[in-house]
Amino acid sequence: MYQFSRAIYRDLLPYMVDRRGDQSHRRVLEACEQTMDRLLADRWHFARPSKVLFAEIRNHIPMEGQQRALEIVDRNIRMAIRFLETAPPEDLLIAGARECRAHTRKGTPCERERLPGLDYCPSHKHLEEEHEAAPIVFSPARAA
Repeated sequence: MYQFSRAIYRDLLPYMVDRRGDQSHRRVLEACEQTMDRLLADRWHFARPSKVLFAEIRNHIPMEGQQRALEIVDRNIRMAIRFLETAPPEDLLIAGARECRAHTRKGTPCERERLPGLDYCPSHKHLEEEHEAAPIVFSPARAA
């Protein structure tokens, strides 16, 4: 995911305000990397990554460059999502990302290693099966 965050940053460089002593470049790069990390870790619960990233970086880009910046962010985020959907799961493993996605009764994240090809450990594999269950079909209400 490093290549996507750096691609966004490189494409945004011509549109950024360059002020001496300002931390704009560092903040934009950090925002890009954090967005990509979040996409990799939990893209199912990241509703609008382009909007979130653009909201974080728009203060570092002048008004006349913001439309182009939004297009750059959106294009690269869509490419990253497409990559995540097509890449084999074992290629996407990162350090610390092998933990189960479930939480314990006390509310702390489960620390067990997940099963190959699943998002959950052996103790929580029933949660994976619930997500794959057939959708519930409701019948129309009858008039009494």
